Amino acid sequence: MSTLTIKKFPVKLHARLKRQAAAHRRSVNQEVIECLEKSVAGEPFDPEEFLARIRARREANRHIFVTERQLRAAKNWGRP
Repeated sequence: MSTLTIKKFPVKLHARLKRQAAAHRRSVNQEVIECLEKSVAGEPFDPEEFLARIRARREANRHIFVTERQLRAAKNWGRP
């Protein structure tokens, strides 16, 4: 087993992890390992399911039209 040291760990994040660990009846260390495993493993990607969601979203928003000019303005909004 390896050891990992995290420096400057935010106090509020530690408190949240501690509460979450207690809710799952785990130690903070076990909770961190569980969170990291979920984060690194990710979910299997299904391209067909992804395309189906995109198609459904496009269908639901067919009435929305955005011009190239509007897209450019949105992209540049807030930039110097």
